[in-house]
Amino acid sequence: MQHDKRLSEHFMLSEFTRSETARRLGIGNEPNVEQTENLRNLCTEILEPLRRAFGPIYINSGYRSARLNEAVRGVGNSCHLRGEAADIRIPDLQTGVKYYQFLRDHTNFDQLLFEYNRRDSVWIHVSCKQEIALNRHQAFPNYATD
Repeated sequence: MQHDKRLSEHFMLSEFTRSETARRLGIGNEPNVEQTENLRNLCTEILEPLRRAFGPIYINSGYRSARLNEAVRGVGNSCHLRGEAADIRIPDLQTGVKYYQFLRDHTNFDQLLFEYNRRDSVWIHVSCKQEIALNRHQAFPNYATD
């Protein structure tokens, strides 16, 4: 296991592989070399700029093995499977809107959106491809505005 591997100045691999569901179900969640490099790219291109602008940020979900993705009912073609995506915890809607606007305006992302669950939890999903030219800049501001 390389859970203590540094991906960038402020992010460790363990932040992207930890999962209560995986632990509870005994599911392995170790990325391969390519997936780890995708996570490193995500940190460099997306998460480090956000961290520099706002201070510490926290990852709810990063890499997911196929079994874990199935267990959490992720979509079959999820960017999490390739290590290209992270779900960012937001402390409140106002901060989430600021994160969203910063990422939209200052990073080369593939997809950016607010996601919700049935318990009214909200987080930001952001993805980034290694081949930067393939990033589609799909942004969906699903947050409520007054």
